[in-house]
Amino acid sequence: MRFLFNSGRLIWVFQVLSGILLIVFVGLHWFFQHSIAGKGGPAYANVVTYLRRPVFFGLETTFLLVVIIHALLGVRAILLDLGLSIRALRWVNWGLLIVGTAALWYGLRLTLALAHVKG
Repeated sequence: MRFLFNSGRLIWVFQVLSGILLIVFVGLHWFFQHSIAGKGGPAYANVVTYLRRPVFFGLETTFLLVVIIHALLGVRAILLDLGLSIRALRWVNWGLLIVGTAALWYGLRLTLALAHVKG
């Protein structure tokens, strides 16, 4: 258990877990988009109807969260490989947190807007 309490290792574990979740969510997203929302082609109206279902809305928003986490942890790992100082890493962490929060806010707003389109 001591392995998990080192913050660098814990972040690495989150990166690996988010990668595994990405594989699962990409598969689910692809399956549902092509089997349910994609009947007759993935038309805008079909996607809106699909997103109105709470289960699929939750699936898509969780997928968005996992993509953002995995991407930002990947950027952080690349920057660490470049040899950032501890001080610079703190700034990078805050910057990535702000970027991630903004991306999640925008994605959720867009998904909510699509789910509430009158049709």
